[in-house]
Amino acid sequence: MVDKLPPSFERGTDGPKVIVAGLDGSESSWRATAYAAGLARRQKALLVVVYIQPVLAAGAALGASVADTTGEVAEELMREMREATERLRGVFEVRWEFHTFRGDPYNGLAQAADELKADAVVVGASEQAGHRFIGSVAVRLVKAGRWPVTVVP
Repeated sequence: MVDKLPPSFERGTDGPKVIVAGLDGSESSWRATAYAAGLARRQKALLVVVYIQPVLAAGAALGASVADTTGEVAEELMREMREATERLRGVFEVRWEFHTFRGDPYNGLAQAADELKADAVVVGASEQAGHRFIGSVAVRLVKAGRWPVTVVP
């Protein structure tokens, strides 16, 4: 006779059910989103594309409407995602959502992954040289150790 263990909460399953992909418009973030879309398609998971609207105090000081500018970026990214989905309709089917959060990229992605109960996070490699010294968003997400993180070059 097999001893039965009491049922316990299991967040994970046989595969990811929610995959969060960070998208900021850079080439590496688009590659990461495409990679995450492939994972989501194969796993029949929900792809959640997340754009973090930066809070730019310097832009506000110069008189620029930061909220309007970052909102326009979010709208443009969502439009491009919809166009890509339409081009691939009937070839590849992926369930996806687009979310925006405000803040710095690391905290915004961490908040998104927590709130959306992400099973995996996919981000592009940083294209900024200074991140070798202060650490990239990808490295900080990996070090947090709260989700499996894939960094796409």
